[in-house]
Amino acid sequence: MKTWDVVIVGAGAAGLFCAGVAGQRGLKVLVIDHSDKVAEKIRISGGGRCNFTNRLLDASAPQKHFISQNPHFCRSALSRYTTQDFIDLVQKHGIAFHEKHKGQLFCDHSAEDIIRMLLAECAAGGVEIRSGCAVQSVQAPSDNQPFYILETQQGVVQTTALVVATGGLSIPKIGASDWGYRIASQFGLRLVERRPGLVPLTFDGEAWAPYAQLAGLALPVGIETGEKKNRMHFDEDLLFTHRGLSGPGVLQISSYWHESTPIRLNLAPEVNLPERLQEAKLRSKKLLGNELASLVPSRLAEAWVSQDPALQRTAADVPDKALNKLAEALSSWQLTPTGSEGYKKAEVTLGGVDTRDVSSQTMESKQPGLYFIGEVIDVTGWLGGYNFQWAWASAHACALALAQKHAA
Repeated sequence: MKTWDVVIVGAGAAGLFCAGVAGQRGLKVLVIDHSDKVAEKIRISGGGRCNFTNRLLDASAPQKHFISQNPHFCRSALSRYTTQDFIDLVQKHGIAFHEKHKGQLFCDHSAEDIIRMLLAECAAGGVEIRSGCAVQSVQAPSDNQPFYILETQQGVVQTTALVVATGGLSIPKIGASDWGYRIASQFGLRLVERRPGLVPLTFDGEAWAPYAQLAGLALPVGIETGEKKNRMHFDEDLLFTHRGLSGPGVLQISSYWHESTPIRLNLAPEVNLPERLQEAKLRSKKLLGNELASLVPSRLAEAWVSQDPALQRTAADVPDKALNKLAEALSSWQLTPTGSEGYKKAEVTLGGVDTRDVSSQTMESKQPGLYFIGEVIDVTGWLGGYNFQWAWASAHACALALAQKHAA
Protein backbone atom coordinates (compact mmCIF):
# COMPACT_ATOMS: atom_id res chain seq x y z
CA MET A 1 0.00 0.00 0.00
CA LYS A 2 1.40 3.42 -1.01
CA THR A 3 1.86 5.91 1.82
CA TRP A 4 1.14 9.56 1.11
CA ASP A 5 2.53 12.53 3.00
CA VAL A 6 -0.82 14.26 2.58
CA VAL A 7 -4.27 13.12 1.49
CA ILE A 8 -6.70 15.95 0.74
CA VAL A 9 -10.40 15.12 0.52
CA GLY A 10 -12.17 17.66 -1.69
CA ALA A 11 -11.01 18.89 -5.11
CA GLY A 12 -12.46 22.38 -4.94
CA ALA A 13 -10.77 25.75 -4.52
CA ALA A 14 -9.17 25.09 -1.13
CA GLY A 15 -8.27 21.45 -1.78
CA LEU A 16 -6.61 21.95 -5.16
CA PHE A 17 -4.72 25.04 -4.06
CA CYS A 18 -3.44 23.36 -0.91
CA ALA A 19 -2.36 20.35 -2.98
CA GLY A 20 -0.39 22.45 -5.45
CA VAL A 21 1.42 24.43 -2.76
CA ALA A 22 2.25 21.32 -0.70
CA GLY A 23 3.30 19.28 -3.73
CA GLN A 24 5.66 21.99 -4.93
CA ARG A 25 7.31 21.93 -1.52
CA GLY A 26 8.25 18.29 -1.92
CA LEU A 27 5.32 16.45 -0.33
CA LYS A 28 3.66 13.42 -1.92
CA VAL A 29 0.05 14.56 -2.22
CA LEU A 30 -3.13 12.72 -3.18
CA VAL A 31 -6.43 14.56 -3.75
CA ILE A 32 -9.67 12.56 -3.57
CA ASP A 33 -13.12 13.79 -4.61
CA HIS A 34 -16.39 11.91 -4.83
CA SER A 35 -17.58 13.94 -7.83
CA ASP A 36 -16.60 13.00 -11.37
CA LYS A 37 -15.65 16.61 -12.17
CA VAL A 38 -13.27 18.62 -9.99
CA ALA A 39 -13.87 22.24 -8.96
CA GLU A 40 -17.51 22.35 -10.03
CA LYS A 41 -18.29 25.23 -7.66
CA ILE A 42 -15.51 27.30 -9.22
CA ARG A 43 -16.91 26.46 -12.65
CA ILE A 44 -20.35 27.96 -11.92
CA SER A 45 -19.20 30.84 -9.72
CA GLY A 46 -19.51 34.48 -10.73
CA GLY A 47 -21.86 33.65 -13.58
CA GLY A 48 -19.18 31.35 -15.01
CA ARG A 49 -16.40 33.92 -14.69
CA CYS A 50 -15.29 33.23 -11.09
CA ASN A 51 -15.12 36.22 -8.77
CA PHE A 52 -11.80 34.88 -7.46
CA THR A 53 -10.90 37.54 -4.87
CA ASN A 54 -11.62 41.08 -3.68
CA ARG A 55 -9.15 43.98 -3.62
CA LEU A 56 -10.93 45.63 -0.67
CA LEU A 57 -10.32 42.79 1.79
CA ASP A 58 -8.68 44.21 4.92
CA ALA A 59 -6.74 41.35 6.50
CA SER A 60 -6.09 43.44 9.62
CA ALA A 61 -9.84 43.66 10.29
CA PRO A 62 -11.43 40.56 8.71
CA GLN A 63 -14.51 40.85 10.92
CA LYS A 64 -15.66 43.55 8.47
CA HIS A 65 -16.16 40.93 5.77
CA PHE A 66 -16.41 37.55 7.50
CA ILE A 67 -18.98 35.89 9.74
CA SER A 68 -17.88 33.44 12.42
CA GLN A 69 -18.34 32.84 16.12
CA ASN A 70 -14.72 34.06 16.20
CA PRO A 71 -14.41 36.47 13.24
CA HIS A 72 -10.77 37.19 14.11
CA PHE A 73 -9.81 33.53 13.51
CA CYS A 74 -9.24 34.07 9.79
CA ARG A 75 -6.92 37.06 10.26
CA SER A 76 -3.70 35.05 10.52
CA ALA A 77 -4.13 33.13 7.27
CA LEU A 78 -5.53 36.12 5.36
CA SER A 79 -2.63 38.35 6.39
CA ARG A 80 -0.05 35.75 5.36
CA TYR A 81 -1.57 35.01 1.96
CA THR A 82 -3.11 38.18 0.62
CA THR A 83 -5.34 39.20 -2.24
CA GLN A 84 -2.25 40.51 -4.04
CA ASP A 85 -0.49 37.17 -3.62
CA PHE A 86 -3.30 35.42 -5.48
CA ILE A 87 -3.48 38.16 -8.12
CA ASP A 88 0.25 37.64 -8.73
CA LEU A 89 -0.39 33.93 -9.33
CA VAL A 90 -3.26 34.67 -11.71
CA GLN A 91 -1.04 37.08 -13.65
CA LYS A 92 1.83 34.58 -13.71
CA HIS A 93 -0.52 32.18 -15.54
CA GLY A 94 -1.51 34.90 -18.02
CA ILE A 95 -5.16 34.98 -16.99
CA ALA A 96 -6.93 38.18 -18.06
CA PHE A 97 -9.25 39.65 -15.45
CA HIS A 98 -11.18 42.80 -14.64
CA GLU A 99 -12.54 44.60 -11.61
CA LYS A 100 -16.25 45.14 -11.14
CA HIS A 101 -17.64 47.37 -8.42
CA LYS A 102 -16.50 47.17 -4.80
CA GLY A 103 -13.18 45.47 -5.50
CA GLN A 104 -14.57 42.30 -7.08
CA LEU A 105 -12.17 40.61 -9.54
CA PHE A 106 -13.49 38.35 -12.32
CA CYS A 107 -11.88 36.40 -15.14
CA ASP A 108 -12.34 38.08 -18.52
CA HIS A 109 -12.99 34.76 -20.24
CA SER A 110 -14.09 31.90 -18.01
CA ALA A 111 -13.86 30.33 -14.57
CA GLU A 112 -12.17 27.45 -16.41
CA ASP A 113 -9.03 29.65 -16.47
CA ILE A 114 -8.80 29.41 -12.67
CA ILE A 115 -9.43 25.65 -12.71
CA ARG A 116 -6.71 25.12 -15.33
CA MET A 117 -4.34 27.24 -13.25
CA LEU A 118 -4.99 25.16 -10.10
CA LEU A 119 -4.54 21.90 -12.02
CA ALA A 120 -1.29 23.22 -13.53
CA GLU A 121 -0.04 24.09 -10.05
CA CYS A 122 -0.95 20.57 -8.90
CA ALA A 123 0.83 19.05 -11.88
CA ALA A 124 3.92 21.11 -11.10
CA GLY A 125 3.91 19.54 -7.63
CA GLY A 126 3.39 15.97 -8.87
CA VAL A 127 -0.04 15.79 -7.22
CA GLU A 128 -2.27 12.80 -7.99
CA ILE A 129 -6.00 13.51 -8.28
CA ARG A 130 -8.64 10.78 -8.04
CA SER A 131 -12.13 12.00 -8.96
CA GLY A 132 -15.29 9.91 -8.79
CA CYS A 133 -13.82 8.36 -5.66
CA ALA A 134 -15.85 8.51 -2.45
CA VAL A 135 -14.17 7.96 0.92
CA GLN A 136 -16.13 5.30 2.77
CA SER A 137 -14.34 5.36 6.13
CA VAL A 138 -11.44 6.95 7.97
CA GLN A 139 -9.46 5.17 10.67
CA ALA A 140 -7.29 7.19 13.05
CA PRO A 141 -3.62 6.47 13.78
CA SER A 142 -2.98 4.26 16.79
CA ASP A 143 -0.07 2.95 18.84
CA ASN A 144 0.30 0.10 16.36
CA GLN A 145 0.27 2.15 13.16
CA PRO A 146 1.01 5.87 12.67
CA PHE A 147 -1.22 6.48 9.65
CA TYR A 148 -4.74 7.56 8.83
CA ILE A 149 -6.29 4.69 6.86
CA LEU A 150 -8.91 5.68 4.28
CA GLU A 151 -11.14 3.15 2.58
CA THR A 152 -12.16 4.56 -0.79
CA GLN A 153 -13.97 3.40 -3.91
CA GLN A 154 -10.54 3.08 -5.54
CA GLY A 155 -8.86 1.12 -2.76
CA VAL A 156 -7.27 1.73 0.62
CA VAL A 157 -4.83 4.63 1.12
CA GLN A 158 -2.77 5.69 4.10
CA THR A 159 -1.30 9.03 5.09
CA THR A 160 0.32 10.86 7.98
CA ALA A 161 -1.79 13.99 7.35
CA LEU A 162 -5.44 14.20 6.33
CA VAL A 163 -6.83 17.51 5.04
CA VAL A 164 -10.61 18.00 4.85
CA ALA A 165 -11.51 20.48 2.10
CA THR A 166 -15.03 19.29 1.32
CA GLY A 167 -16.81 22.65 1.43
CA GLY A 168 -20.32 23.15 2.79
CA LEU A 169 -23.86 22.00 2.08
CA SER A 170 -24.62 24.59 -0.61
CA ILE A 171 -25.78 23.59 -4.09
CA PRO A 172 -26.26 19.82 -3.58
CA LYS A 173 -26.83 19.27 -7.32
CA ILE A 174 -23.08 19.74 -7.90
CA GLY A 175 -22.10 17.29 -5.19
CA ALA A 176 -22.16 19.16 -1.87
CA SER A 177 -22.16 16.82 1.13
CA ASP A 178 -21.84 16.79 4.90
CA TRP A 179 -18.81 14.45 4.84
CA GLY A 180 -16.47 17.02 6.40
CA TYR A 181 -18.82 17.64 9.30
CA ARG A 182 -19.19 13.91 9.89
CA ILE A 183 -15.42 13.48 10.04
CA ALA A 184 -15.16 16.37 12.50
CA SER A 185 -17.80 14.70 14.69
CA GLN A 186 -16.08 11.32 14.40
CA PHE A 187 -12.97 12.84 15.96
CA GLY A 188 -14.81 14.73 18.68
CA LEU A 189 -14.55 18.22 17.23
CA ARG A 190 -17.28 20.73 17.92
CA LEU A 191 -19.57 22.02 15.19
CA VAL A 192 -21.31 25.38 14.87
CA GLU A 193 -24.91 25.08 13.61
CA ARG A 194 -25.06 25.19 9.83
CA ARG A 195 -27.53 27.23 7.77
CA PRO A 196 -27.69 28.57 4.21
CA GLY A 197 -25.85 31.84 3.53
CA LEU A 198 -25.81 34.26 0.57
CA VAL A 199 -29.26 32.96 -0.33
CA PRO A 200 -32.47 34.48 -1.79
CA LEU A 201 -35.25 35.15 0.73
CA THR A 202 -38.84 34.00 0.24
CA PHE A 203 -42.28 35.33 1.19
CA ASP A 204 -45.56 33.41 1.25
CA GLY A 205 -49.23 34.22 1.27
CA GLU A 206 -51.49 37.06 0.20
CA ALA A 207 -49.27 39.74 1.70
CA TRP A 208 -46.71 39.08 -1.04
CA ALA A 209 -49.24 38.95 -3.89
CA PRO A 210 -48.94 42.65 -4.90
CA TYR A 211 -45.17 42.27 -5.28
CA ALA A 212 -45.01 38.90 -7.07
CA GLN A 213 -45.87 40.76 -10.29
CA LEU A 214 -42.59 42.67 -9.92
CA ALA A 215 -40.53 39.53 -10.68
CA GLY A 216 -37.53 40.47 -12.80
CA LEU A 217 -37.36 44.07 -11.56
CA ALA A 218 -33.92 45.10 -10.29
CA LEU A 219 -33.00 48.35 -8.55
CA PRO A 220 -30.39 49.75 -6.14
CA VAL A 221 -31.53 49.75 -2.51
CA GLY A 222 -30.38 50.17 1.04
CA ILE A 223 -31.09 46.97 2.95
CA GLU A 224 -30.62 46.15 6.64
CA THR A 225 -31.52 43.77 9.42
CA GLY A 226 -30.86 43.53 13.15
CA GLU A 227 -31.01 46.18 15.84
CA LYS A 228 -28.50 48.58 17.42
CA LYS A 229 -25.00 47.08 17.58
CA ASN A 230 -26.16 43.96 15.68
CA ARG A 231 -27.58 46.04 12.83
CA MET A 232 -26.11 45.27 9.38
CA HIS A 233 -26.63 47.51 6.36
CA PHE A 234 -25.70 47.10 2.70
CA ASP A 235 -26.13 49.37 -0.33
CA GLU A 236 -26.54 46.96 -3.21
CA ASP A 237 -28.93 45.92 -5.98
CA LEU A 238 -32.19 44.11 -5.25
CA LEU A 239 -34.02 41.71 -7.56
CA PHE A 240 -37.70 40.81 -7.21
CA THR A 241 -38.48 37.14 -7.93
CA HIS A 242 -41.74 35.19 -8.14
CA ARG A 243 -41.13 33.80 -4.66
CA GLY A 244 -39.45 36.72 -2.96
CA LEU A 245 -36.27 38.79 -3.14
CA SER A 246 -32.79 38.13 -4.49
CA GLY A 247 -29.90 40.12 -5.93
CA PRO A 248 -26.60 41.06 -4.27
CA GLY A 249 -28.19 43.13 -1.49
CA VAL A 250 -30.49 40.32 -0.37
CA LEU A 251 -27.76 37.68 -0.63
CA GLN A 252 -25.53 39.83 1.59
CA ILE A 253 -28.19 40.50 4.22
CA SER A 254 -29.36 36.86 4.25
CA SER A 255 -26.19 35.81 6.06
CA TYR A 256 -27.15 38.10 8.94
CA TRP A 257 -30.92 37.52 8.84
CA HIS A 258 -32.54 35.15 11.34
CA GLU A 259 -35.94 33.50 11.03
CA SER A 260 -38.99 35.48 12.21
CA THR A 261 -37.04 38.77 12.17
CA PRO A 262 -37.69 41.60 9.69
CA ILE A 263 -35.55 43.20 7.04
CA ARG A 264 -35.85 46.89 6.11
CA LEU A 265 -35.52 48.30 2.60
CA ASN A 266 -34.99 51.79 1.27
CA LEU A 267 -36.29 51.44 -2.27
CA ALA A 268 -35.17 54.95 -3.25
CA PRO A 269 -31.87 55.49 -1.43
CA GLU A 270 -30.76 58.33 -3.71
CA VAL A 271 -33.99 60.30 -3.35
CA ASN A 272 -35.48 62.43 -0.57
CA LEU A 273 -38.99 61.07 -1.07
CA PRO A 274 -40.95 63.24 1.42
CA GLU A 275 -39.45 66.38 -0.12
CA ARG A 276 -39.90 65.31 -3.75
CA LEU A 277 -43.49 64.14 -3.25
CA GLN A 278 -44.43 67.40 -1.52
CA GLU A 279 -42.86 69.33 -4.40
CA ALA A 280 -44.94 67.28 -6.85
CA LYS A 281 -48.09 68.06 -4.88
CA LEU A 282 -47.44 71.79 -5.13
CA ARG A 283 -46.67 71.98 -8.84
CA SER A 284 -48.02 68.92 -10.67
CA LYS A 285 -51.34 68.16 -12.33
CA LYS A 286 -50.23 64.63 -13.21
CA LEU A 287 -51.41 61.50 -11.46
CA LEU A 288 -49.33 60.73 -8.42
CA GLY A 289 -48.41 57.37 -9.98
CA ASN A 290 -46.80 59.16 -12.92
CA GLU A 291 -44.84 61.48 -10.61
CA LEU A 292 -43.71 58.55 -8.48
CA ALA A 293 -42.56 56.71 -11.63
CA SER A 294 -40.00 59.48 -12.18
CA LEU A 295 -38.47 58.71 -8.76
CA VAL A 296 -38.59 54.89 -8.67
CA PRO A 297 -39.07 52.24 -11.40
CA SER A 298 -42.54 52.55 -12.96
CA ARG A 299 -43.56 48.98 -12.11
CA LEU A 300 -42.70 49.63 -8.48
CA ALA A 301 -44.66 52.89 -8.49
CA GLU A 302 -47.68 51.13 -9.97
CA ALA A 303 -47.55 48.30 -7.42
CA TRP A 304 -47.59 50.77 -4.53
CA VAL A 305 -50.20 53.19 -5.85
CA SER A 306 -52.59 50.36 -6.79
CA GLN A 307 -52.82 49.27 -3.14
CA ASP A 308 -54.27 52.56 -1.84
CA PRO A 309 -57.22 54.42 -3.43
CA ALA A 310 -56.03 57.66 -1.76
CA LEU A 311 -52.98 57.58 -4.04
CA GLN A 312 -54.92 57.01 -7.28
CA ARG A 313 -55.50 60.67 -8.09
CA THR A 314 -53.52 63.71 -9.17
CA ALA A 315 -50.53 64.55 -7.01
CA ALA A 316 -52.17 67.84 -5.95
CA ASP A 317 -55.19 65.96 -4.61
CA VAL A 318 -53.40 63.37 -2.50
CA PRO A 319 -53.71 64.12 1.25
CA ASP A 320 -50.47 64.95 3.07
CA LYS A 321 -50.99 62.01 5.39
CA ALA A 322 -51.17 59.56 2.46
CA LEU A 323 -48.10 61.14 0.85
CA ASN A 324 -46.08 60.87 4.03
CA LYS A 325 -47.21 57.27 4.51
CA LEU A 326 -46.11 56.45 0.94
CA ALA A 327 -42.70 58.07 1.44
CA GLU A 328 -42.21 56.16 4.67
CA ALA A 329 -43.27 52.86 3.09
CA LEU A 330 -40.86 53.20 0.19
CA SER A 331 -37.88 54.49 2.16
CA SER A 332 -38.30 52.18 5.16
CA TRP A 333 -40.24 49.15 3.97
CA GLN A 334 -40.21 46.60 6.77
CA LEU A 335 -41.09 43.02 5.91
CA THR A 336 -40.44 39.62 7.42
CA PRO A 337 -39.32 36.80 5.13
CA THR A 338 -40.98 33.44 5.73
CA GLY A 339 -37.81 31.60 4.78
CA SER A 340 -35.08 31.26 2.17
CA GLU A 341 -34.46 29.24 -0.96
CA GLY A 342 -32.29 26.95 1.17
CA TYR A 343 -29.11 25.12 0.28
CA LYS A 344 -30.20 24.50 -3.31
CA LYS A 345 -29.72 28.23 -4.07
CA ALA A 346 -27.33 29.25 -1.27
CA GLU A 347 -23.83 30.20 -2.38
CA VAL A 348 -22.25 29.28 0.96
CA THR A 349 -22.88 27.49 4.24
CA LEU A 350 -22.73 29.43 7.49
CA GLY A 351 -21.32 27.62 10.51
CA GLY A 352 -19.20 24.48 10.36
CA VAL A 353 -16.19 23.14 12.25
CA ASP A 354 -15.77 25.23 15.40
CA THR A 355 -12.69 27.45 15.16
CA ARG A 356 -11.94 26.73 18.84
CA ASP A 357 -10.88 23.25 17.74
CA VAL A 358 -8.64 24.39 14.83
CA SER A 359 -5.32 26.27 14.82
CA SER A 360 -5.55 29.61 13.04
CA GLN A 361 -1.83 29.30 12.18
CA THR A 362 -1.77 25.79 10.68
CA MET A 363 -5.43 24.71 10.21
CA GLU A 364 -4.61 21.55 12.18
CA SER A 365 -7.40 20.44 14.49
CA LYS A 366 -7.16 19.20 18.04
CA GLN A 367 -6.96 15.74 16.47
CA PRO A 368 -3.24 15.55 15.50
CA GLY A 369 -2.66 15.24 11.76
CA LEU A 370 -6.26 16.20 10.84
CA TYR A 371 -6.64 19.56 9.09
CA PHE A 372 -9.65 21.58 7.91
CA ILE A 373 -9.57 24.32 5.25
CA GLY A 374 -12.03 26.48 3.34
CA GLU A 375 -15.79 26.57 3.74
CA VAL A 376 -16.06 23.51 6.01
CA ILE A 377 -14.76 25.72 8.87
CA ASP A 378 -17.00 28.26 10.64
CA VAL A 379 -15.73 31.14 8.49
CA THR A 380 -18.08 32.70 5.92
CA GLY A 381 -17.28 35.71 3.79
CA TRP A 382 -19.41 38.35 2.16
CA LEU A 383 -20.47 38.10 -1.46
CA GLY A 384 -17.80 39.38 -3.82
CA GLY A 385 -14.75 37.09 -3.78
CA TYR A 386 -14.18 36.97 -0.02
CA ASN A 387 -14.97 33.25 0.32
CA PHE A 388 -12.52 32.37 -2.45
CA GLN A 389 -9.80 34.40 -0.75
CA TRP A 390 -10.47 32.48 2.48
CA ALA A 391 -10.13 29.23 0.50
CA TRP A 392 -6.76 30.33 -0.93
CA ALA A 393 -5.43 31.70 2.38
CA SER A 394 -6.50 28.79 4.60
CA ALA A 395 -5.16 26.31 2.03
CA HIS A 396 -1.83 28.13 1.84
CA ALA A 397 -1.46 28.27 5.63
CA CYS A 398 -2.19 24.55 5.82
CA ALA A 399 0.23 23.65 3.02
CA LEU A 400 3.09 25.62 4.59
CA ALA A 401 2.45 23.98 7.96
CA LEU A 402 2.45 20.53 6.34
CA ALA A 403 5.73 21.26 4.57
CA GLN A 404 7.33 22.58 7.73
CA LYS A 405 6.25 19.53 9.71
CA HIS A 406 7.50 17.20 6.95
CA ALA A 407 10.89 18.90 6.90
CA ALA A 408 11.31 18.71 10.68
